[in-house]
Amino acid sequence: MHKTLIVTNDFPPRPGGIQAFVHNMAVRQPAGSIVVYASTWRDGSEVARFDAEQPFPVIRDRTKVMVPTPRVTRRAAEILRAEKCDSVWFGAAAPLGLMAPALRRAGAGRLLGMTHGHEAAWAQLPAARQLLRRIGAGTDTLTYLGEYTRSRIADAVGPEAAARMVQLPPGVDERTFHPESGGAELRRRLGLADRPVVVCVSRLVPRKGQDTLIEAMPQILADVPDAVLLIVGGGPYRADLEKLADARGVRASVRFTGSVPWEELPAHYGAGDVFAMPCRTRRGGLDVEGLGIVYLEASATGLPVVAGDSGGAPDAVLEGETGYVVPGGSPAAAAERIVRLLNDEELRRRMGEAGRRWVDRSWRWDLLAGRLTSLLAG
Repeated sequence: MHKTLIVTNDFPPRPGGIQAFVHNMAVRQPAGSIVVYASTWRDGSEVARFDAEQPFPVIRDRTKVMVPTPRVTRRAAEILRAEKCDSVWFGAAAPLGLMAPALRRAGAGRLLGMTHGHEAAWAQLPAARQLLRRIGAGTDTLTYLGEYTRSRIADAVGPEAAARMVQLPPGVDERTFHPESGGAELRRRLGLADRPVVVCVSRLVPRKGQDTLIEAMPQILADVPDAVLLIVGGGPYRADLEKLADARGVRASVRFTGSVPWEELPAHYGAGDVFAMPCRTRRGGLDVEGLGIVYLEASATGLPVVAGDSGGAPDAVLEGETGYVVPGGSPAAAAERIVRLLNDEELRRRMGEAGRRWVDRSWRWDLLAGRLTSLLAG
């Protein structure tokens, strides 16, 4: 059996999208085929308890963020040899993929690096582009989320490495995110049973576009007076968003849930009639959406989606079939699409069903984890 060493800073219980991506892929690999070398994140029993529950060994580095120093590289090589691993999977190619040549010399026959949104941002910076080129040369395969990230990373790593890139996006657990996820009960609990609900599930940061939705609310309420915007998630932008809702006179029609436990997320998606996150690219392209798995989780829950056009977000929407893509940062465009969906129950149903079918056909974790198994085996 092939055995793979995962080298990563992005691993639970540290929260985040890449962490969930790597973990979901790891637990779906064949039994006995995975060993994890990860950073510590924080001290305490939470990490130890999580590691003990995993179906594979998790070895923690003493640092909270690993970088490809000689010490970390030596430790990774020691684990590779001690655990008799014949392949290496970097949870995020940059920067830990710079260790690839040393790990190949230590005995790794196959090296794979996952890329995400931040590698696409690196590709725009001259010094970082040189590092990406070295990572591309040192690995056998780099994966990419969608066409947006592929095109930018491919330009940086060069034609030879680009020819070896393979698409591998994160997946959706269709058994967790589904139309009967408890949304109706949550709506009753929140006092929203009889109101049209636009839901946004995401970390509260400027790129995600919750401010665009609040700016759109006066236009939405002019057409759908009892509509409510349900903003799910926590983050540093919350105070600004609350002030904006007050300034626009829509505070009574905007609900903030704060952070919610992971197990309650499916019900929060299901509490909506429409899912909307009109994300936008910021900082000259350095702050960009890599894919937007939230759109696919919403589709699996049976909701039509309204997405922004940042980065790879459009890859998670079938335009006109599962939802719409609007210019990020345009309240008018977001409002127009949201109003159309709130006023057309049949359109919502048709798009929600199409989204559910698309997830089942193309985005299930089991399908994508099988693709990774094949890539690691070579």
